[in-house]
Amino acid sequence: MQIETADVSLIGHREENQDRVAVAAGEHAVLLVVLDGMGGHAEGARAAETARASILEAFWQVPHPIFDPLGFLHLALGRAHEEVVKLGVNLNVEARPRATCAVVLVQDSAAYWAHIGDSRIYHIRQTQVHLRTRDHSHVEVLLREGLIREEEVQSHPMRNYVECCLGGDNALPEMSISLRKKLKPGDVMLLCTDGLWANLKDEDFGKFAVPGKSLRDALMELGERAVQASAPYSDNTSAAVLRWLGQ
Repeated sequence: MQIETADVSLIGHREENQDRVAVAAGEHAVLLVVLDGMGGHAEGARAAETARASILEAFWQVPHPIFDPLGFLHLALGRAHEEVVKLGVNLNVEARPRATCAVVLVQDSAAYWAHIGDSRIYHIRQTQVHLRTRDHSHVEVLLREGLIREEEVQSHPMRNYVECCLGGDNALPEMSISLRKKLKPGDVMLLCTDGLWANLKDEDFGKFAVPGKSLRDALMELGERAVQASAPYSDNTSAAVLRWLGQ
């Protein structure tokens, strides 16, 4: 595989960085992971770290390319959820560690992805957002049903309310898993926490990874722009990105 990858995790204006990012690259498969420890939960960083370790372990335990990509994503996130649930077994509901997540698997000239909560995935093609995930959040439901407009999302009082996450309750959370998405040379896959996308527009994501520019430099600039756009109350801001160059 011919690929270019990069990742970034900025603390923003918070006292602690509860985000976690990973890029695991094998000879025949690459896995990108972004996790956001839930704000307001003291163990958010621990939840994100536990989930990251579990997902990476699952990736390295199976042969590559992975025979059943969609099954792998479902099982890997389910196992990560179980591990995070264990962290809060002796805590009351409000204090249990939780995290949102986004995962992208790239192999055989295609991408597969899954997400839980409001961590997002963007598929960028020719400086345009070709596809992006829809958040598991209350405002996303309102937006989809036409009860609010796109410009009202950021100021809505329930903007930070997610409807599912890793950890907390024992029940397996709702997860969205994509079908196989064929990649073309130059395509970019970007996954990020809400600290990155909160005050940026889709066109900002489409145009950030221009051909010929270092993906790492472009991602750092995008992250710093997101922090500045949310100042002085910016959240942890994290992302992982992959540019597909060919097989």
